[in-house]
Amino acid sequence: LLQLPAPLAARWGGVLAALAYALLAGWGVPAQRTVGMLALVALLRSSGLRWPLPAVLLAVAAAMALADPWALLQPGFWLSFGAVALLAVSEPVFHRPAAPPPAPWWPRLWRAIAGGLRTQWVATIGLTPLSMVFFHQVSVVGLLANLLAIPLVTLLITPLALLGVLLPPLWPIAATLVEGLRWALGAMAAWPWAVWHGATAPAWAVACGLLAGTLAVLNLPWWQRVLALPLVLALLVPPVPRPAQGEFEVVAADMGQGTAVLVRTAHHLLVYDAGPAYSAESDAGVRVLLPLLRARGERQVDLLMLSHRDADHVGGAAALLAGLPVRQLSTSLADDHPLLAGHAPHRRCNAGQAWTWDGVQFEVLHPLAGDHALPLKPNALSCVLRVQGLAGGRPLRLLLTGDIEAAQEAALLARAGAALQADVLLVPHHGSRTSSSAAFIEAVQPGVALVQAGYRSRYGHPAPDVIERYRRLGVPVQRSDACGAWHLPPQGPADCERQRARRYWHHPGLAAAP
Repeated sequence: LLQLPAPLAARWGGVLAALAYALLAGWGVPAQRTVGMLALVALLRSSGLRWPLPAVLLAVAAAMALADPWALLQPGFWLSFGAVALLAVSEPVFHRPAAPPPAPWWPRLWRAIAGGLRTQWVATIGLTPLSMVFFHQVSVVGLLANLLAIPLVTLLITPLALLGVLLPPLWPIAATLVEGLRWALGAMAAWPWAVWHGATAPAWAVACGLLAGTLAVLNLPWWQRVLALPLVLALLVPPVPRPAQGEFEVVAADMGQGTAVLVRTAHHLLVYDAGPAYSAESDAGVRVLLPLLRARGERQVDLLMLSHRDADHVGGAAALLAGLPVRQLSTSLADDHPLLAGHAPHRRCNAGQAWTWDGVQFEVLHPLAGDHALPLKPNALSCVLRVQGLAGGRPLRLLLTGDIEAAQEAALLARAGAALQADVLLVPHHGSRTSSSAAFIEAVQPGVALVQAGYRSRYGHPAPDVIERYRRLGVPVQRSDACGAWHLPPQGPADCERQRARRYWHHPGLAAAP
């Protein structure tokens, strides 16, 4: 004890124990923050110094940012430091007596439980705005889930898992508890309204939401903290711009080798195709379409049109049908296709079908009603849709072509002729050599041609000679592997996501550097 006093040994022993546990936990940003703060406090105490908690928090945050600037791009950085900061500013001010009288164990236990509940309440309420900013969603059942999971993991599962290194029979007990916890959390996640999804909020709404999270947990009178409610509503339910009557908006999503296009009118949404399936566990519906639709504030899909059965067009449809209400399906799929079982009302897409939404005209041009009974390739049955309306007060025509090939292009020319003209053309079959005949391009006369294809597509899409054909005819081409998502808003010019939100490593000055 003379060589190494017990308080000093306990202090640094705790830091080493925390470091070992953080390494076992994967050394994520929250673990780094914890170890950094403990180490700094231990160093200060060993030096006879004492900093206030905000100073310790700021010093560790600065050190982590200097050591790894990319940590600032991780939500975990802001959530972890934000949680500690909220706990610090919400701590009630009180003065303890110099020598508090001894108390029985049960009041101390109750105070510990109450403190834990308060911590969870502060973290849940205070971090709700940050969760909305980063993920566009917040768990409504998160507080209840944490009240179950944190004591179970902290007091039982983790100790049993660690002690299992010495006593392996403890591992099955820990595994049983984990399985029970997984079942309970899964049941909570299945509750209606378990998760609240919100649209991307403007900067002023984000500022209001962050202010509301802080105001709600500050040590203030309740009548002042209740002002956080109207402030946070701007973030939870932000204003979402919609096209005016007669106008429509187009978003050609970037999801790799596949097709998915959103067509938005004043009060209706059409989704044309649902992108590819990436694996048995992942598809464009889960990874791209659902997050995109929720970020845009969409609550339902009025019509999901699946052009044909190829996996790069319907791979994300099941996830989309499960994740959002779909009022109607229009496809060229066979009647026994799994996507048609127990979902929205379905009708075959046939030439001649037409309807009007909010002053915008929709018309199906292909296939013919009799084509479904013929032994044709799936590509030949692709639903071709024409949309006509306004954008910025000017006429706008959109032609969505699926994977039709040269024979179907010729048939469309024979039936429609000059009526095929369009301002925006979704290039047939991702720019395959089997499509985009010169006669078809000349008849459509598009102002811009969109190609949705994967980066270095294994199918060779788009074919270089096809791209050259469009350019030779004076048609600019936008490719999703270079442009990202292509967006034509109701007001203003079209833009590419990768140009609108350029990453710093794509900056022209950096691109020119060796």
